Amino acid sequence: MKKKIAAGIVSAVLAISLTACGSAGRMSEKNTEISKELEYDHSMELEYAEEFSVDYYQDGYALVTIADDGQYLVVPEGKTAPDDLSKDITVLQQPLHNIYLVASSVMDMFVSLDALDSVRFSALKADSWYIEAAKEAMEAGDILYAGKYSAPDYEQILSENCELAIENTMISHTPEVKEQLEKFGVPVLTDHSSYEKNPLGRTEWVKLYGLLTGHEKEAEEAFAAENEAFASIGEEEETGKTVAFFYITTNGEVNVRKSADYLPKMIELAGGKYIFDKLGDEDDVASTMSMQMEEFYAGAKDADYIIYNSTIDGGMQTLSDLTGKSPMLEKFKAVQDGNVYCTTKNLYQSTMELGTITSDIHKMLIGDDADLTYLYKLE
Repeated sequence: MKKKIAAGIVSAVLAISLTACGSAGRMSEKNTEISKELEYDHSMELEYAEEFSVDYYQDGYALVTIADDGQYLVVPEGKTAPDDLSKDITVLQQPLHNIYLVASSVMDMFVSLDALDSVRFSALKADSWYIEAAKEAMEAGDILYAGKYSAPDYEQILSENCELAIENTMISHTPEVKEQLEKFGVPVLTDHSSYEKNPLGRTEWVKLYGLLTGHEKEAEEAFAAENEAFASIGEEEETGKTVAFFYITTNGEVNVRKSADYLPKMIELAGGKYIFDKLGDEDDVASTMSMQMEEFYAGAKDADYIIYNSTIDGGMQTLSDLTGKSPMLEKFKAVQDGNVYCTTKNLYQSTMELGTITSDIHKMLIGDDADLTYLYKLE
């Protein structure tokens, strides 16, 4: 008798909850008594996210803690920050306007919050956005290109009083940029949603951005919708099919997701099994790793399905496009069986569509691939 995916979800959620308790414990080690002027009230309820927490204080103040990054005091409009606040806590004064958005995965959250008007600057040009609302806003001049993360246009950013830069974790490679922005008085917050081990944990970061932009009700509704989408997938049966998810780098290595990453979790929730079930250290925040083609072949040659991640090097049209990257791919079971798929829209920008992506994977696994959104079959 086949097990239901829903049962698997219960087990997964239980395991994740236990993990989250450890993370929550680590997060809760911070001192909530940050000022004599602020009285702690309660903390934000998070179901899956482990990389941030929010503590609320009387009169609308909120303390955001991001793991391995820092703390931010959100000060409500009309209020001021306490005089005795630690210098290690960055003050974010509401309302936040003219945000410089570098973390592309966050844009979809701002769209779902109806908070796109808070963003003034983008680290991507219009033609690099897969999110139509963001592309249209840039084409209309409502959002301006202000340079990539490693080389922002400081003059432009400062000319319009940028009040917050939301970076991705790549900023750690250019710490001088963060230092310069802060020197100019622009607070920098690093989005760590990509470090979440559960796809819904990644999506739950919408609650943080709902808090920052004053759209907490919309954030709760957006997250609840995604949670429901995953629950509906959980009513389907497991397929027992194995899946390899990868792309080939410019130097010929194969980049794969580590087993604890959110994408393998999505494959499992879709009723499949990620081909690399014990790849990487579960405590390592890095979500991917590279290996030689020979090593990849040894581990993935018998996978029932292949999904090629075209986010990095663009989409493919035919199986020949794929096998042209390495003749060894022709020996894979999935290639010989014709079970090869390619991602279409940018997975990393579609943070609020993870339920749809998971549904696509499930449809692929049961052969119902006539109406997919984020995947297409290579012939």
